[in-house]
Amino acid sequence: MEYFVSPYNKSVELNFPNDITVYDTTLRDGEQTPGVCLRTPEKVKIARKLDELKIHQIEAGFPVVSNEEKRSIKAIVNEDLNAEILALSRTKKEDIDTAIDCDVDGIITFMGTSDLHIKHKMNMSQEDIVKICLRSIEYAKDHGLFVAFSAEDATRTDLGFLKELYKKAEEYGADRVHIADTVGAISPHGMHYLVSELKKEINTGIALHCHNDFGMALSNSIAGLLAGANAVSTTVNGIGERAGNTSLEELVMALKLIYDVDLGFNVKIFYELSRIVENLTNMKIPENKPIVGRNVFRHESGIHVDAVLEEPFTYEPFLPELIGHQRRIVLGKHSGCRAVRAKLTECGIDVSKDELCKIVEEVKVQREKGKYINDKLFNEIVRSVRGPVDI
Repeated sequence: MEYFVSPYNKSVELNFPNDITVYDTTLRDGEQTPGVCLRTPEKVKIARKLDELKIHQIEAGFPVVSNEEKRSIKAIVNEDLNAEILALSRTKKEDIDTAIDCDVDGIITFMGTSDLHIKHKMNMSQEDIVKICLRSIEYAKDHGLFVAFSAEDATRTDLGFLKELYKKAEEYGADRVHIADTVGAISPHGMHYLVSELKKEINTGIALHCHNDFGMALSNSIAGLLAGANAVSTTVNGIGERAGNTSLEELVMALKLIYDVDLGFNVKIFYELSRIVENLTNMKIPENKPIVGRNVFRHESGIHVDAVLEEPFTYEPFLPELIGHQRRIVLGKHSGCRAVRAKLTECGIDVSKDELCKIVEEVKVQREKGKYINDKLFNEIVRSVRGPVDI
């Protein structure tokens, strides 16, 4: 058994789409994280690893941004990966032409549609916005591209206008429409309602691009899928503008283990992929980051350690090896005899019961002094109790 989740999950009947597409935007929205700038070799390395994961689509970048960005996207396309390669494009001919020149499989073209964006950014009428968007969709389709149309700030856009725009986009051949929750301002209930309403009007695929400003990107993505959306945007480690995007590893593992929806990904490499992105972006993963955080499979509390050593599922929902992670027993003020005994056994050291109790007590004392119990300090503690040892 590789995981053990609540049996109550099965008592709720949920309907997910038969085919769910995950398109990863680590190389585009993830790179738009302030302070992050990936060079071509780094982008290619991440793209290769995403392909090894068996991701469906990779949003490789925004080619009109710079010549280097364009070179990076071309380099990824030339890798001949199994994943479809997409590029971001404004609703402008020059943007689409630049994407075409990169030989990508498709584009995601976008336009701000909320009253806020129309008034303060676009400075044009709803009618003009519709015309521009449709002209861009038609142009891209005429050039044989997969075309996704994204309404920026869709979750704060007038529902009537959004329905009209998406219906027109569908009529003009859009392969998918995207709901961009640009500032993470919708709730899971709101997302379910929005997708349900759109499903009444359109038959084309619906994708969810959720930001995590209120910590609900994952919940909003799942709520949207349950309402009938069939594609989700993600980033590795949940990086992205401001509070980031829906975390790839959290979405895939939640669907796989909690909802029993297996998308066929090679989840064994998740931990490695996470560390690659962490290192190349210099975006340190929080210790308590779900799924891939270093603390997720670390145990210190004596009660927890005793139980985990007996049966890991007592304090772990799935085994760390499933995603290429590993369990660690950490010594500290909450450690008990069993944890310390396990560490001693790992080091090939045998001690008496009295010596063990003294070592445990000294571990607690040193930790409460603010010292981290690494191998060097543990060696010193053991030496102080029973003489020279070699750890």
